[in-house]
Amino acid sequence: MLKESLNYRAVIYATIMVSAMWLGFFLQYLGLFDGCSGAIIPLNPEGLKGIFFSPFLHGNIEHIFGNSVPIFVLIFLLFQFYPFIAKKVFFLGWFVSAFLVWLLPPIDIFTGNFNFVCIIGASGIVYVLAFFLFFSGVFRWNMKLLTVSLIVALYYGSLVWGVMPEELFTNLEEPSRISWQSHLSGAVVGMIMAFVFRKTGEKNKRFIWQFPNYYSEKDDKLWQEYKENHPDDFMELPYLKKEDPWDHLDKIRKNE
Repeated sequence: MLKESLNYRAVIYATIMVSAMWLGFFLQYLGLFDGCSGAIIPLNPEGLKGIFFSPFLHGNIEHIFGNSVPIFVLIFLLFQFYPFIAKKVFFLGWFVSAFLVWLLPPIDIFTGNFNFVCIIGASGIVYVLAFFLFFSGVFRWNMKLLTVSLIVALYYGSLVWGVMPEELFTNLEEPSRISWQSHLSGAVVGMIMAFVFRKTGEKNKRFIWQFPNYYSEKDDKLWQEYKENHPDDFMELPYLKKEDPWDHLDKIRKNE
């Protein structure tokens, strides 16, 4: 049963992505990527290459651990339940959200000053997939996909706070190291793709007996035969019979 329902490609794709992230982190550790090399640098032509390389680079071990588990789980869910559009959603979400990050100027929301930042990490993809999986189930109103939406909401519902600048909640002495721009771009792109692809792929199955004018001569014949062969099943039980009040008066008179 599990072999028939499990899409092993979903596991393979999720494993490949996480392995590539750890390979990139290992190359960073060896010094092949340093400074802003391979990162997204907003509004800087040199930072465009970060659109392709930044998901494989991370600041420290906690950073990559924090992205590895959700990346694996969300990619698995995407390819397991949306196999027909999974590649489109993944790559389109990745590149479009990263390009939006590059377009967004890194402005301090309180001072209005521009900050030079280098953005790395796969959190933008995490937000794309989480928001796509949640809203796709809602837009399609498919019971199976709604279950996936609830699972995502249960485990990753707190991600919604990441789309807002950290400065709104805490007083930071230095600019935040968390790229809320990546989170916001990923969330917006994920929601838009969920709406655009809402009619693509698996559709709600409707059985023939669910149609209002459904009639089957074969079913009707079987039903009539059953009634003829099992008349006792259709006899009204004595305690359910409604007694005529006049019959009750006749019984009283006879007893008198």
